[in-house]
Amino acid sequence: MLHAFYRDYIDCLNRQDWDQLGRYVAGDVRHNGRLLGLSGYRSMLVKDFEDIPDLLFKIDRLACEPPLIAARLKFDCSPKGSFLGLAINGRRISFAENVFYEVTNGKIADVFSVIDKTAIEDQIGK
Repeated sequence: MLHAFYRDYIDCLNRQDWDQLGRYVAGDVRHNGRLLGLSGYRSMLVKDFEDIPDLLFKIDRLACEPPLIAARLKFDCSPKGSFLGLAINGRRISFAENVFYEVTNGKIADVFSVIDKTAIEDQIGK
C-alpha cells in the first residue's frame, strides 16, 4: 500500500500538480528537522522546478515498512544556475538523493533527505 502511495506522490511531483500535494503531504510536514508546513514544502518544490526546468524524479530503489518509506531517487538534469552552492549553469548533471519519509495518518509528515553532492562535484571537476 505504501509503495503505491509513494509512486502516486512522485507522479504528483513530476506533474507539478501542486493542488493535489495535500493528498500526500501533511499540513505540518517537517523537512530535515525544520517545520515547513504544506505551504513551505510546496514552495520548496516549486523553487526546485523553477531552478531546474527539466527536473524529473525517478525512483531507483524503494523500501516500505509502515510507517516508513526509504527511497533512492535518481536525477539527470540541468540546473539553470547554482545548485547546492555549485556553479552548474545549465550543464547536465546526474546524481542521487537518499530520502526517508515517515507517514502519519496517511500523509508524509517527516522527510529526511541527503543529496550526493560529491557525485556532482566529480562531474563538474570541482
